[in-house]
Amino acid sequence: MWSNFQLSQSLIFAIEEINNSSSLLPGVSLGYKIYDTCTSAAMGVKMAMVLLNGNENLTLNEQCTKPAQVLAIIGETQSSVSMAIAKTVGTFINIWQEKKRLNIIPNIRVIYSSFLRTIPSDYYQSRALAEMVKQFGWTWVGAIRRDDDYGNSGMAAFTKAAEQLGVCLEYSLPFFRTYSQEKVLRIIQQIKSSTSRVIVVFATHWDLEILLNVFYEHNITGYQWVGSEAWISDSNIARLDKHKILQGAIGVTIPKTTVTGLKEFILDIHPLKSAGSAIFTELWETLFKCKYKVQNDSEHTVLCTGQEGLSEMDNEFTDMTLMPIFSNVYKAVYAVAHTLHDLLDCTQTCPTKKQVHFKTKEGEEVYFDKNGDPVAKYEIINWQTIEDQHEFVTVGLYDSSFPAHSRLAVKMASIVPVSVCSESCPPGTRKAVQKGKPICCFDCIPCAEGEISNMTDYWPNQHRNECVKKEIEFLSFEETMGILLTAVSITGTLLTIIIAIIFLRYKNTPIVKANNSELSFLLLFSLALCFLCSLTFIGRPSEWSCVLRHTAFGITFVLCISCVLGKTIVVLMAFRATLPGSNVMKWFGPLQQRLSVLAFTLIQVLICVLWLTTSPPFPFKNIKHYKEKIILECQLGSAIGFWAVLGYIGLLALLCFVLAFLARKLPDNFNEAKFITFSMLIFCAVWISFIPAYVSSPGKFTVAVEIFAILASSFGLLFCIFLPKCYIIIVKPENNTKKQIMVALCKMWGFRELWNCGTAATGRRTFC
Repeated sequence: MWSNFQLSQSLIFAIEEINNSSSLLPGVSLGYKIYDTCTSAAMGVKMAMVLLNGNENLTLNEQCTKPAQVLAIIGETQSSVSMAIAKTVGTFINIWQEKKRLNIIPNIRVIYSSFLRTIPSDYYQSRALAEMVKQFGWTWVGAIRRDDDYGNSGMAAFTKAAEQLGVCLEYSLPFFRTYSQEKVLRIIQQIKSSTSRVIVVFATHWDLEILLNVFYEHNITGYQWVGSEAWISDSNIARLDKHKILQGAIGVTIPKTTVTGLKEFILDIHPLKSAGSAIFTELWETLFKCKYKVQNDSEHTVLCTGQEGLSEMDNEFTDMTLMPIFSNVYKAVYAVAHTLHDLLDCTQTCPTKKQVHFKTKEGEEVYFDKNGDPVAKYEIINWQTIEDQHEFVTVGLYDSSFPAHSRLAVKMASIVPVSVCSESCPPGTRKAVQKGKPICCFDCIPCAEGEISNMTDYWPNQHRNECVKKEIEFLSFEETMGILLTAVSITGTLLTIIIAIIFLRYKNTPIVKANNSELSFLLLFSLALCFLCSLTFIGRPSEWSCVLRHTAFGITFVLCISCVLGKTIVVLMAFRATLPGSNVMKWFGPLQQRLSVLAFTLIQVLICVLWLTTSPPFPFKNIKHYKEKIILECQLGSAIGFWAVLGYIGLLALLCFVLAFLARKLPDNFNEAKFITFSMLIFCAVWISFIPAYVSSPGKFTVAVEIFAILASSFGLLFCIFLPKCYIIIVKPENNTKKQIMVALCKMWGFRELWNCGTAATGRRTFC
């Protein structure tokens, strides 16, 4: 076989190149012994054992400095033969190592992996074929595999990858060239009775030679063939396919490459003659169909002259389409040489593991992964007829080093056949898997209500035969409800600002001074923020708005309630003093009031930080509440965080309400506690009713309820606490005097008979 001779020449070329190198293995000569496995695993194992058992007789003219020892075996091109050799020899080496533990065993496979490939693993080839079949839409295929390790392992990997991609196998038939006629006939009958139109073939070119004849005899044509690299680029198969059975075949092959000088070395066979090799005579006679010695004086025998012109030949021997395979033999020899070179460079302790990594003279990087495999790169080729001849046209690439979604790139101009078990379901129907059959075989039944597609952004129309975009719902600024709530929020903010201006204008009047102006201004500021924070709940939810709306709400309301609580404590402590002139207020002066507001607010800030750190709110598409629409909302992230924020506000409000309630019976005119009690009553009522309304409201109404609660409680605080004071300041300025304040204080302290303080010189009148 010409290809086997070419492979042998590739190995010799690499060894001679290394022996002539001054940089790689200087002073060391590599030898070789070549055996023919006859594509038999048993023969391959036998030859490997012959190589390992004892020293070989030297066949070179140059005497070595020490007995020749086998350091590595360059395996067969067929993985089944090479794997059998690796398994057997690996065990043999391990036993040998156990017996000679203290000796250095002259075999690099003791230290390194015993089975390395320079050609990609069939695992990647199988995945590449499966992804290619899927890309062409062939979900229902048949398969023929060579009945050995190569075919069975390759097809098992293909089947697994195909199932993951949704491709089903109708059949997977073993085949071997020694099968009986009866077995082959059963294979043919099964293919004829099948419905799939694509055949994936994991076999060698020898198998294809037989299959082509069998298919032609039974007139089996019109199938789309998908081939492994073992035959898809074989020019001999293309020449044998005279009946175009493989027309349009597609498959993976090793990328085209060249090795400088290798073609010339293979074609230069005259050195065989000078070496006196008997193989030269056989090769020359077969190549030129002549004989050096004529037997029986046959008239039809052509005598060989030895001067026949090889350059004029155009046959299998001069065909270099298998150059990528020759290149892999070349790289395998160099991998061994580089490993030996590194071992010989070890002066003391050699590494127990080493990654072989080098560049060929063409600049190609050669290295192996942890499994001993190179990076898998394939060309996708298509058999096309050009001038009545099969041509291998590259239509795509596969590179395993790329991300999974971009490893395969195929461009197919020609029309490819349809091969499916069941046609795609028409609009308005869905798949129902047929009992006892693969998932690629199904019936089409009408869609249930609300079902047409598994795409969550779409919804079926009334007739269930077309997808329409689902309506997206959220509380926006453009709709009526959003406009009204925005207007109310802005109105509340403006009212708060107006009241603050009034208080600032009359800050030196008794009523403003008597109501703790510092806390009043801080309370007005926090109320303005409360009104404004309701605007963050309106609009399309986003990451920043979801985080801002809940944290702004929680912190501003705590700041607001903290101010109210401070004012309540001031009122309670001031007017619960048992005697006039009591200095009880020294325990809760301006500094303590500021610190209390700061402390209460910082606790809420800490709760919000913990919430945002652990599980913050985030935008979410709710498709479960309504089938026909998508609700855009803010998921709470951590429900505990949300209820902790709300619960802390409720705790402060309840505390404030209780303290204000205790001071509710203080006398008339300027009873701050009474107003705080009313405001807290409104606040608590609003938020208690908010909880069931919030839980039960659907869609955008959930957000509207929350905004309503914020605005209602804010207006309650604003009106109850500040509206009476503004009434006195604007409408009743005569009551905004020191005398009226003192009368009110006398009334609150119990001096009911002396409300109108005069000039009488009694002790009590003087005090008033």
